[in-house]
Amino acid sequence: MIHPRVNLHQVAFGPESTTAFIDHCRAIGMPNMTLSSMHLMQPGGVEEALTALAPGGPKATVVNHPFGFYPNLDDDTGESTAKMLEAIEITDRLGSKLMYLVSGGRGRLSWEEAAERFAERIAPCLPLAAEKGIMITVESASPFNVDIHMAHTLDDTIRLAEIAGIGVCIELHACWYEGGLKEKFKRAMPITGLVQISDYVSGDRSAPCRAVIGDGMVPVERLLGDLLAAGYQGVFDLELLGPRIEAEGPRAATKRAAENLSEILVKLGA
Repeated sequence: MIHPRVNLHQVAFGPESTTAFIDHCRAIGMPNMTLSSMHLMQPGGVEEALTALAPGGPKATVVNHPFGFYPNLDDDTGESTAKMLEAIEITDRLGSKLMYLVSGGRGRLSWEEAAERFAERIAPCLPLAAEKGIMITVESASPFNVDIHMAHTLDDTIRLAEIAGIGVCIELHACWYEGGLKEKFKRAMPITGLVQISDYVSGDRSAPCRAVIGDGMVPVERLLGDLLAAGYQGVFDLELLGPRIEAEGPRAATKRAAENLSEILVKLGA
């Protein structure tokens, strides 16, 4: 039985269709999913998702959207705002109430300049999100993604969210090794909408170097216990990709990860 607070990210299924991903979630009893706007914004993408969701089962709890990718926050001329407005409408059609963003790369801007540009571009989208009851968050992400993102520590993620007036997505794979996490979790909690989790196997050097929970060295149980103690009430998003996931196969790897995470959540009384 998959715990009701487990969520599975579509990224594990790479180029496969949204229908294939949703069918897999239904088959293993996955209660929640993250769908990608990159799939949904393709011609017929929303209609495909709605058709696949119609029989019931998994809920499209989260939508992931790449924000300043046009081509980055420095060179964007407004397409990021237009695409974000479209993504909010799509999120609403799916019945989702939570989005998390990858910010877009800084280009030639300093961190502070890029943060202001991010806030400026997202500001016109906030009234629509509020009208639809959708929480917008921005994630912490590995420095390997510096070309597409600008918040690579939990501190900087919180700071960016506060500047933009949005929420935080705590991506543990990008910050589990930081110091003072208990205090950071407490600071972030009032604006935290999503927590993402995967494991890391010592010695892996490829990126993305994700692993099934329980296969690596990330202290998952302790971290989730700290998050729950800080007051986190949301779902735990399994974001699995990379050579280890591909070698095992996304269906087997995601099912095993969901079962392992469920055991931990039951143990913690979540």
